[in-house]
Amino acid sequence: MAAILMGQSSAAQSNPQSNQSPAPGSSVTLDRVVAVVNRQAILESDLEDEMQLSVLDPSNNVREKMTEQQALEQLISRALIQQQIEQDYLQATEPKPEEIASRLHEIRTELPACVRADCKSDAGWKAFLAKHDLTPPQIENYLRMRLEVLSFIELRFRQGIRITPEEIGAYYRDTLLPQYPVGETPPPLQQVSSRIQEILLQQRVNVLFDTWLENLRKQGQVEVLDPALETSTANGNPGATKE
Repeated sequence: MAAILMGQSSAAQSNPQSNQSPAPGSSVTLDRVVAVVNRQAILESDLEDEMQLSVLDPSNNVREKMTEQQALEQLISRALIQQQIEQDYLQATEPKPEEIASRLHEIRTELPACVRADCKSDAGWKAFLAKHDLTPPQIENYLRMRLEVLSFIELRFRQGIRITPEEIGAYYRDTLLPQYPVGETPPPLQQVSSRIQEILLQQRVNVLFDTWLENLRKQGQVEVLDPALETSTANGNPGATKE
């Protein structure tokens, strides 16, 4: 597929001659389409943004830079999810400004990479953004998308799931208790039952979500246009967008 011309700068938009062909010898920045998901294009610049933003994901090892293949896998999964959100759940999943602000506060105060960079202070936060070539609007958009996806998962898969007392007891006995060394008193079941229920709920949701997303990819039209990315994406992890 032909490359797409990037958006013009504000200076070019104000110049009536900006629609003319570029002068010989001048450079024109092109943004390449690397994949198409149900007629929605994923650009090479989207891959770059995704790799930059991966520093904000606490599940990622910041010492190992995300690859283009991993970034494309996440973008494909997210595109499929957001297309479903637009069809069915857009109003219900729109995050509130206070939710975005709360998540941003968590990142600045709890993310290990941010703690080391003293992101709690304005100076530390600005330095962190500059180091990773990020901007506040990028961060806000990233958080909005993640909150939207998480809300969709809650609405779509969590309702109707029931965790029985027997399942909670089995997890306590078989999984939690063995984690405590000999001689250390574990907390009683009553004290941790609500937390165990939350863990079991999330495990059940993850299974349902992964199966649903895998089927969504099979039913949709996902075309990877860059041969260097195609093999890894075909065997990737469809659940890469979850937290």
